[in-house]
Amino acid sequence: MSEVRDTVRRPVDVEIEISRSRFLTRLERVADEDSARAVIAAARAAHPKARHHCSAFVLGHDGRTRRSNDDGEPSGTAGAPMLDALVSAGLSDVVAVVTRYFGGVLLGAGGLTRAYRAAVAEAVAAAERLPRAVRLPVEVEAGYDLAPQLEAEARRLGIALGEAGYGERVLLRLLPAEDQLPALRAAVAELSSGALEPVLGEPLVVDLPR
Repeated sequence: MSEVRDTVRRPVDVEIEISRSRFLTRLERVADEDSARAVIAAARAAHPKARHHCSAFVLGHDGRTRRSNDDGEPSGTAGAPMLDALVSAGLSDVVAVVTRYFGGVLLGAGGLTRAYRAAVAEAVAAAERLPRAVRLPVEVEAGYDLAPQLEAEARRLGIALGEAGYGERVLLRLLPAEDQLPALRAAVAELSSGALEPVLGEPLVVDLPR
């Protein structure tokens, strides 16, 4: 799997003023394009008198999907620098909306570009980053006598635990990194005397704990 970019833990709102124009930035984590567009629509609804609601979003664990919108500002002076600020910060699954209240002073193309990039950079600096990583979902079905030992060994190895399932037996759900998998396999084999075999799922991206 390709690189995994950070996202943000919670929404951020910041405001800067440049030459009497107010730039209000909303930076928020989103899961898909519909969610991103909903955040943009909410900013527009919250500030109906503002002249511009420019936006940029980056989606996918690797930041592959990228969109931006100048919303009436001269082409390339708002959405593109906003997008550049998000990409340069190494963030994904985020949307930034910059609402501008015009202050009566024309900034020019260069001034607008710098202002919109700065507005998003300010929000990025204020945000709490949420690191993410690739993990390999592993399931192990064990008896109630063995399951606690397997859980304890997984914790000792630093492997994240998912939510277990309880029926006639315990279904342990573990989330090792790729380099932790050999040690996990060895531990399961040793503790179960070779009776249990971990079942490996498809790689997925998970939020890392603080």
